[in-house]
Amino acid sequence: MKKIKDFINKADIRRFRFWLQLFFFVLFIYGGYFAINLGNSIPVFSCGYDKEVGGMCYFLPLQHQLARPLDVLFSVASISVLIGFVTFLLWFIVFNKAWCGYACPLGTMQDWLTGLRKKMGIRFSTYTQPQFDKLKKIKYLMLALVIFAPIGVGMGILGGEWRTAFCEICPGRMITPLFVGDVSQWSLDFSTKTAMILTSLGLIFTGLFVVGSFIKKRFFCFFCPMSAMHYIFSDAALLKLKKDGDKCTKCGDCYNVCDMQIKDIADDVKSTNILRDDCIFCMKCVAACPEDDALHVDILNMKLFTSTKGGFAKRMEMDRLEKKND
Repeated sequence: MKKIKDFINKADIRRFRFWLQLFFFVLFIYGGYFAINLGNSIPVFSCGYDKEVGGMCYFLPLQHQLARPLDVLFSVASISVLIGFVTFLLWFIVFNKAWCGYACPLGTMQDWLTGLRKKMGIRFSTYTQPQFDKLKKIKYLMLALVIFAPIGVGMGILGGEWRTAFCEICPGRMITPLFVGDVSQWSLDFSTKTAMILTSLGLIFTGLFVVGSFIKKRFFCFFCPMSAMHYIFSDAALLKLKKDGDKCTKCGDCYNVCDMQIKDIADDVKSTNILRDDCIFCMKCVAACPEDDALHVDILNMKLFTSTKGGFAKRMEMDRLEKKND
């Protein structure tokens, strides 16, 4: 057992993550070609507008369900809403926010854009702390749009164009179908003024997604409503990101590798549960920590992956060899 733990703790987390991300990308983008269908309550942006999707993002069916007239929504039909939510929750609690860091196709695309920027030798951009504190709130506004816009349709307050308002502006609707050769989403809907505005915003946000993700690590994740929904239910998940503040020296290595600029990962030495709403659970912080057991990933209160001096030293040697070979 000790040898297994040592192997895991000294593993190259980047290589493991690369192959797992590639697996999930193929599964969700091309799963239909292999007759794979994981349902329509998946907790990542696996877009339903991709005709070959291997499992659909939960937000598309959720918006359609919430757009029913209120007398229908609060009738027996509410069972379908409940079933969809419970299914989403069951998927989510297995991996917690690691769905973001390892399985989300849009997240993987952002990491590929970061890799391209690195190859080109272009330095990335960062937010100041005040900017970070303000921008991180946008994801909750987006989640409100996901939930309340279709409810407004069901109440007769909003027109039918608002039924899937978030999907209309989501970059996933336009980008993921491209990987199966579908360009049909790259158009403006002139049927109504509202439809034209929403699809125009979709084009604009897609451009911002590509440019922003090239210059800023995980740019879209700061505004992602799925990330906000994940965090609301993260306490129920099996995987936990834990910290032993007594073993932390505040060296800042964890913060330096954090794509999401989460300062608490380095500065907070009081909280045991160190997961924050912007965290994508990539585990780079654990791999970068040079202190034994200061940071660790637990499953059902058992340590699955933990920071160790040996693991840190081995990964530093890997980094040195990579830079030498570049």
